[in-house]
Amino acid sequence: MQIQSNRSAGSVAFDEMYSPEGQVRSHYEAVAAQLLSLPTESLSQKQREAEVLFRRLGITFAVYGEEAGGERLIPFDIVPRVFGAQEWQRLERGLKQRVQALNAFLHDIYHDQEILKAGIIPAQQVLGNSLYRPEMQGLDLPNQVYAHIAGIDLVRVAENDFYVLEDNLRTPSGVSYMLENRKTMMRLFPELFAEHTIAPVEHYPQLLLDTLRESAPDYITDPVIVVMTPGAYNSAYFEHAFLASQMGVELVEGKDMFVHEHKVYMRTTQGPQQVHVIYRRVDDDFIDPLAFRADSSLGVPGLIEAYRHGGVVLANAVGTGVADDKSTYLYVPAMIEFYLGEKPLLSNVPTWCLSEKEDLQYVLAHLPELVVKEVQGSGGYGMLVGPTSTPQQIAAYRERIVASPASFIAQPTLALSTCPTLVDAGVAPRHVDLRPFVLSGKEIRLAPGGLTRVALAEGSLVVNSSQGGGTKDTWILED
Repeated sequence: MQIQSNRSAGSVAFDEMYSPEGQVRSHYEAVAAQLLSLPTESLSQKQREAEVLFRRLGITFAVYGEEAGGERLIPFDIVPRVFGAQEWQRLERGLKQRVQALNAFLHDIYHDQEILKAGIIPAQQVLGNSLYRPEMQGLDLPNQVYAHIAGIDLVRVAENDFYVLEDNLRTPSGVSYMLENRKTMMRLFPELFAEHTIAPVEHYPQLLLDTLRESAPDYITDPVIVVMTPGAYNSAYFEHAFLASQMGVELVEGKDMFVHEHKVYMRTTQGPQQVHVIYRRVDDDFIDPLAFRADSSLGVPGLIEAYRHGGVVLANAVGTGVADDKSTYLYVPAMIEFYLGEKPLLSNVPTWCLSEKEDLQYVLAHLPELVVKEVQGSGGYGMLVGPTSTPQQIAAYRERIVASPASFIAQPTLALSTCPTLVDAGVAPRHVDLRPFVLSGKEIRLAPGGLTRVALAEGSLVVNSSQGGGTKDTWILED
């Protein structure tokens, strides 16, 4: 079948399948020869089969702001994204380095604050941040780990040129889609997996369970672990239930637990059972009505006091948000050098901090060219993509920036790399990013690859599912 490439589209984005000379890159040869050689109708039939599988499994997500019943099927593209083994090894080293430094930063700011005393990061950036939690000050955590599960968003702009777009350290989501994407591809194209050595990802739930077990105090030999969800109306509820099932642990809500004498218990048909580790998917503000928002019905009264007394471990830790705030992101390369004494292996995207007068003036003068984000935003909400916005949208966003400059950062509009993607007209390049999931316990682990997110609309750079993006299986070819 005819496959479009960036060459035919005249795009400057890096094409992950084709070289500038129009040759298929070596790690894509099997996909080109065996999958993309199929007629368009055959691929479309496979796509429909994938959608049926996803619908049967209930792989959906809710979109906030839509009416009740507005759940959507997560868009899935059957053309995988492929990396060579050496490519992935370079990324893996950089990801481990970055997460190690972020955990060191979190431990430091809640203890001696050496990085603040050294003037590497302004104290106000941390201590004045609404996501900084004084309740965590002086609290010693097992393994000094705060972000047990991190989702690090990467974008590619050239063959060996990857940037970290943002760090997700609070309640990163999407790993269930990574796992279900792989199951679906193995079912649809078993011959590809039989003939090629593709690094497995299905062991991720065991890696996660091992990480959570390691996060319990050493004197607990068989910790009881639960996944804490806000409930069935949460946009990521499918993932909460999926991971609890895959790990063989209980899925609980706040109302299913209580605190007694600084220990946490869940209610069971056999009576109360102590819980040692909570993999929580509930934000800080809602986790304990006695400590944070008094109107929260999602949390467990007294949970933070039990946490401070060592009666339970929370993964991720309370207070991690200060490290994934987009204005703190600016300082991660400096964190790596400060704590590890190493040069960063992965670079940040060049970023303007709008609390700085010169940066603010530049950004206001160049809004149509830039991407502007809320420093505490997530999910693709609340951002401005200048080149695809109307003059009216830009003018409205300008007013928001002027009203509160410190609430925003800005970045250049990167030409994200493209991968072949099945669309109505056939197979064509679409922009992608990558979210690997990094697990920190007594050691740092990650499953090969991660979740590739794809902007399905032609020319779009927004990959979030809530904003019309989809997902792909990510293949790491083993040597």
